Amino acid sequence: MHPGFAYWWHARGRRRGACEGEGSCAGVHAGPPGEEVRGHHHGPPFGPPWAHFGGFDDGELGGGPFGVRRPLRFLAHKLDLNDEQVAELARVLDDLKTERAQGAVDQRRTTAAFADAVSGESFDESKVNEAAEARVKSAERLRGAVVKALGRIHAILDPEQRAKLAYLLRTGALAI
Repeated sequence: MHPGFAYWWHARGRRRGACEGEGSCAGVHAGPPGEEVRGHHHGPPFGPPWAHFGGFDDGELGGGPFGVRRPLRFLAHKLDLNDEQVAELARVLDDLKTERAQGAVDQRRTTAAFADAVSGESFDESKVNEAAEARVKSAERLRGAVVKALGRIHAILDPEQRAKLAYLLRTGALAI
């Protein structure tokens, strides 16, 4: 079912009967029976209809630690990768994803250590220094993983694909 149609169907047909007669919404409406009141919890959401079905407003880009929502699919499409290249790129992106996840854990751990250091009666500078050093080491590991991943990606691609990848990086369509 097309997302726009699903929105219309929900807004006009099925939902209209949800508040008629007995039920949790009986007596809530300010208008005549059967009429919808904008702002009621069954009313249409604000914004365009497609914004609430998770598709069109995100486009091909949008969140994710690699700078796109589905980096493997995005790169396979944009760079015209063959099956072997897609398989190798999947391994590279998986390794990078794992390292980024570890970096996020380290970030939360050091933030908690900073909070512990400032919440006590006295400021514990040694604890803060340890946490800051752990944060720097984590950033260095992530930097190394990104450099290694870029090297592996470079080896996978042919010159034309490398040029396309460089263009995506320069324009901001892809962020590493």
